[in-house]
Amino acid sequence: MTAPPTTERPLKPENLIGRTRLGDSEYRSVVRLLTWLARVRAADVAHPRVRLWGVPAFYALGGVPALVRAAQDSGPAFILMLAVTAGYTVPLLWRRQRPVLVFAFLVALSEASLFLGVDSGSSATQLVALLNLGRFGAPGQLAVGVVYNLLQTFVSIVFFNGLKGSDQAASTPVLAFLAVVAILSMAALGLAGKLVNAYIEALQEHAVRLEMERDQRAQLAAATERARVAREMHDILGHTLAVIVGLAGGAAGLAETKPKRGADTLRIIAESGRGALAELRRLLAVIHDDEPADTPLSPQPGLADLGALMERVRAAGPAATLRLKGELTGLAQGLQLAVYRIVQEALTNTLKHAAPTTTVDVTVTAAPEAVIVTVEDTGPHKSSGPDEQGKGLVGMRERAALYGGQVVAGPNSRGGWTVRALLVPLPTAPDLTEKHPA
Repeated sequence: MTAPPTTERPLKPENLIGRTRLGDSEYRSVVRLLTWLARVRAADVAHPRVRLWGVPAFYALGGVPALVRAAQDSGPAFILMLAVTAGYTVPLLWRRQRPVLVFAFLVALSEASLFLGVDSGSSATQLVALLNLGRFGAPGQLAVGVVYNLLQTFVSIVFFNGLKGSDQAASTPVLAFLAVVAILSMAALGLAGKLVNAYIEALQEHAVRLEMERDQRAQLAAATERARVAREMHDILGHTLAVIVGLAGGAAGLAETKPKRGADTLRIIAESGRGALAELRRLLAVIHDDEPADTPLSPQPGLADLGALMERVRAAGPAATLRLKGELTGLAQGLQLAVYRIVQEALTNTLKHAAPTTTVDVTVTAAPEAVIVTVEDTGPHKSSGPDEQGKGLVGMRERAALYGGQVVAGPNSRGGWTVRALLVPLPTAPDLTEKHPA
């Protein structure tokens, strides 16, 4: 006989810490009780065969005196008593998997023993079957079992013992009372075990849900960080490569006609590449734990870096102007980074799509209630215009949305393209589509 499969897991009392509204003394008592139950449950789960075989063996020992008396009487009496004792104990090995069937079998065996006049010391196993019926059976099945046991007690004790004589009849009420208490106690213990098991399973499911929620939060944070890094890398690489491509195209022709200017252009390309590599190294150092501790760090770019950004754009060909209006020095660093990246992406689109002779104007205005960014070029564009659904425009809109703002873009009256962004530290921002339809 092998141990029955079990899906129970040891109860962890620490799952209950901080989850009760009891007083301190009651709380400590509950924790001690649950700790003891956890140890018993852990031992039972770790060694399931001990309880599985121990309970039938214990009740089999209770039938040994009856077996000895039967052996002294005759061989057939011993065989009958041995069969009855085995019938009372062996079915208990399946008391968890088949509680109703085991209880019904023991009830039938008890009736047969009563009819044959066989008194085995193992007949108390019927109470064990009743307990497991309460733990693993339905409440209606438990009720039927209790009622039947009470009726059987009345018939076997009150009726039969009452007919045997006045001495035994006097003790009948006591025996009946003890039997009724035993039956009701076993039923209550079985029902309590069922409730405890349900409560433990609920705690375990709650702990599993907490772990899943924790893992989901970690995954969401990782995905958010990956999205942020991808957006930053897109802005850095997109702008730098656009500048390098524009400069490289002009440097090829200048290498023969104007060597000095071609060399200056190549130096600008090298500086732009080194700057991009430094920004990427700083960005990746944030997400790599194995990065050397002496890696030099630099602050995120802000409004003070717009001048250098405009110089790189001018070096690539377009005539670029920058106008800063209002009080910009007091803006938060995160807001300055958002403004810088929006300007950077808009200029990158200009370098990608506009002719080298275009003129681009950048205006950053800080009003008391908002910051407005306008990037306008004169074109002409090499194509119909920037992709409205491209990652660049999506990234600009995401950055503006972080500050309760929005971004609109579209062709302008000068033959070029205009990007206008509004950022405010408020949940909502005014609609710009009427001022500048996309």
